[in-house]
Amino acid sequence: MKFRRSNFPDVHLNLNVRGLSQSATLAVNERTKAMAAAGREVFRFGLGQSPFPIPEVVVEALRRHAHEKDYLPVLGLDLLRDAIADYHQRKQGVEFGADDVLVGPGSKELMFLLQLVYYGDLVIPTPSWVSYAPQATIIGRQIRWVTTTPENGWRMTPDELSALCDVDPARPRIVILNYPGNPTGGTYNGDELKALARVARQYRVVLLSDEIYGDLHHRGRHVSIARYYPEGTIISTGLSKWCGAGGWRLGTFAFPHSLHWLRDALAVAASETFTSTSAPIQFAATRAFQGGTEIEDYLTSARRVLRAVRRSATAALDRAGVSVAVAGGAFYLFLDLESKREALAARGITTSDRLCRELLEDTGVAILPGSDFGRPPTELTARLAYVDFDGEAALLAAEAVPGKDLNGAFYEAQTPQVARGIDRLCSWLRAKVPS
Repeated sequence: MKFRRSNFPDVHLNLNVRGLSQSATLAVNERTKAMAAAGREVFRFGLGQSPFPIPEVVVEALRRHAHEKDYLPVLGLDLLRDAIADYHQRKQGVEFGADDVLVGPGSKELMFLLQLVYYGDLVIPTPSWVSYAPQATIIGRQIRWVTTTPENGWRMTPDELSALCDVDPARPRIVILNYPGNPTGGTYNGDELKALARVARQYRVVLLSDEIYGDLHHRGRHVSIARYYPEGTIISTGLSKWCGAGGWRLGTFAFPHSLHWLRDALAVAASETFTSTSAPIQFAATRAFQGGTEIEDYLTSARRVLRAVRRSATAALDRAGVSVAVAGGAFYLFLDLESKREALAARGITTSDRLCRELLEDTGVAILPGSDFGRPPTELTARLAYVDFDGEAALLAAEAVPGKDLNGAFYEAQTPQVARGIDRLCSWLRAKVPS
């Protein structure tokens, strides 16, 4: 019998997966690659991948351990878990031991398993990272959105979280707090975190603090909410952003002792899914989390570069009349074009998806619509990842001028593709919406 697609109708596909599309960030990356292969000039502001190289001391550790071939413990390499616990204590003063840590092939996988083993609603501030909600949909969990506002910098407030929880105070919930955030680059100060922690404690929520961009706070001042709600906070991090090692696929969860029952449940699920994380990568990650002068110098230079790009790009967008959320970390800008709604509607642009598709086709500038991040489809918002530059060259150039903020000349010289892409976006917008 010759098999055809018609022999296997998609009516048999899991209903939680039907209707979902490929991850928006991965899809835009593939689209821009195809355009570039066809000879188009493209500006890759869609996929949020670190532009910086992996620190050489970490790469060297991988070389030394490339021969490691044995399965490692499900929870992770003991040396690595100890280094991760020390990392959290060193950076944030939060008490963890190796026994509190679980290592997985990317924090994305660990987040999926957390929702799988914990039966509760998923509470997500919007805008939020593109994969939180689809994971919940695949597993069959209820998603409860906390709608933030530009007036609050797109950050969740204690009142908003309290109002949602108060509807059913005893309901089990996982609340996700991602900061510095994707897609806004926004972050929280200590007072804001204390207020959120009080609400989280009142309703006994499991708080997943996604701090994957913590070390890319532009001033090196990231504060973990686990300082204020230690008994209910799981800290998520990994190598993909601050260490530039997205393709290595290593993520970590750190659990308080009171949530070890949840750690144990995740370990069971892990043993039946990914078994253990790549051995050579875990040995190399140990060196990354151990830190030291080389790592800290790398992070200092990366922060200076990102701060300079953010400042210059935001200024250019502001001159073009685009409202940009205040970004204190990571490498994202969240653009709000609601003030131009009437003029854009006259040209047939009434959704964020249409906005981004026309921009890409007309200019080669790839950004993602706000609707991919949980915003209403008709809201004219979008995320721009300012990562299309040679990170290694930029780090070297930054190191050559130590001790001060990098200026607009650095932006133009060391991140020319970003500068040109921002200019292209602004010119396109002026043509669409003449003043």
